[in-house]
Amino acid sequence: MPDHPYLAEGARVAIRPHRREDRAEFIRCARDSAGFHRPWLTLPTTEQAYEPFISQLESDDREGFLVCVRETGALAGFININTIVRGAFQCGSIGYGAFAPHSGRGYMSEGLGLVLRHAFGPLGLHRIEINIQPGNKASLRLVKRHGLRLEGFSPDFLYIEGAWRDHERWAITSDMLDDARGE
Repeated sequence: MPDHPYLAEGARVAIRPHRREDRAEFIRCARDSAGFHRPWLTLPTTEQAYEPFISQLESDDREGFLVCVRETGALAGFININTIVRGAFQCGSIGYGAFAPHSGRGYMSEGLGLVLRHAFGPLGLHRIEINIQPGNKASLRLVKRHGLRLEGFSPDFLYIEGAWRDHERWAITSDMLDDARGE
């Protein structure tokens, strides 16, 4: 079990802040999951690559969360809120990845629900965007399950695995989450 308290707990997973002391476990999970993530995502699989990754998460415009299996504390994945803009915008962009062997079990879906509630609650955000490559069927199912709406298409949006990749732009606002939960 982690030394850090969980920020939020669901039935099977909990989320906690991503910290530097998670380096070895995160790198191991990223290495074990590298084939699973291609071509959708590239994660740090060395200590050298991890340093800029965690340094970014320590900036004021980002929040990094680890999705943990409650029963064991094992890392099931991660969800980062990037490019947080305050003021009149109150928006952030989410990036995430599941870790093998925990993928396909609904852990990331439960974790995303926890992160969305945290984003719209304690973080005070109004809008979250998630950009997904059109061929990433698992991610498309995930955002649809959480009530995000398709807002557009962005050609050559992100440079991943040596190429500029097209992405669909999905978003949810705090009132949409409340509507989806029946509040």
